[in-house]
Order: sequence, then C-alpha cells, then structure tokens
Amino acid sequence: MPKADHLTWHEGHISRDDRAALLGQRGAAVWFTGMSGSGKSTLAVALEHHLHHAGRLCYRLDGDNIRHGLCANLGFSAEDRDENIRRIGEVAKLFADTGCITLCSFVSPYRAARAAVRKLHEDAGLAFIEVFVDCPIEVLEQRDPKGLYKKARAGEITNMTGLSEAHPFEKPQQPDLHLRTDENTVEQSVVKLVALLRERGVVLG
Repeated sequence: MPKADHLTWHEGHISRDDRAALLGQRGAAVWFTGMSGSGKSTLAVALEHHLHHAGRLCYRLDGDNIRHGLCANLGFSAEDRDENIRRIGEVAKLFADTGCITLCSFVSPYRAARAAVRKLHEDAGLAFIEVFVDCPIEVLEQRDPKGLYKKARAGEITNMTGLSEAHPFEKPQQPDLHLRTDENTVEQSVVKLVALLRERGVVLG
C-alpha cells in the first residue's frame, strides 16, 4: 500500500489506442518464470532479438540485472523475493502502458506474487502472459550455468529455490504457455511465443 497520502493519478492526452496505432502492437508483459538454469533469460533474449528485427518495440527486464539497481537492497528471504517481484511488476506495467512488449525473466517462485502481478496488469487493462519455462531438476543441475546448484549441494548456498521444502518453486498451475526447454530448441520456443503474441492481439498486422 502507498505510504504517501493525497495522491492523484494524472492522465495524459495520448491513449493506448494511439500508441498501438503508432507502433503496430499493444503493450504487454511476457513473464518468464522457472527455476534457475531453465532458460528464462535465454528465451527472453531470443524473443527480444526476433521482435526487434521484426520492427517491434520491446525491452527485457532480467532478474540479475534488476538486482544491480532497482532491487539492490533486497536479499532472498521470502519477504524480499515478494518485494522484488512487486517492484518489477510495477515497472513492467509502466513499460506495457507505453506500448512496449516487456519481457520479464525472473524465477518468481511464489504463485501469490505472480498472481498479484497478473492482477496489477489486468486491472489496468494490460495483457499479462505467464510463460512457464520448465526443465527437469537433473538437467538443470547438469547445465548449472552460474554454478549455483553445485554451491547449493556443497552447502555454500542455503536458500536455493527448488532444492528444499523451505525454499520451494511453486509451479504455475495454468500458465499461458508451458515450454519444456529440454524438449524444444530455442528457435521452436520462439515460434510458439510469437504465435501466442499474435493470438493475444499483442503483435498486430
């Protein structure tokens, strides 16, 4: 809840339809959720590349990148994870309101936090597309691009998402798109993502 009183939202004269007509697209948040190493950032980068070269305005918000600045003061407690996602949700909503296709790649392990971000967008009349980037734990540990699973198994990281009941990854129950990165190539996944963006009326024409 806002701590400041006497706030009034100041509307401008440019509507979302105006921006859509200018850009040939509608703003949206494409929310990639999944465990570390599942391929969230890889898919977001590939989709951004595809959309940009197709003449679409898009921007990536990535978990590690955001923690360098906006969320630099947050740790990895349950409360801090929720606050991290809340802040990102607000930023993604602003980007989407400009007409930008905003690609958000965050572990975002808790269903309630993801649902709150969805509601934030839907209440504002903005598209929110949850993409579950899924991969078996044994494959994740084989990939381990940041060495996090190895450190967690060695006891150097005690709050690794998905490796204990104390730090679960709550899988989406009804994602807008479920991608298995151990079964699909990056290119195949991008084709599915673009098709969904067209189906949802985000990419026009």
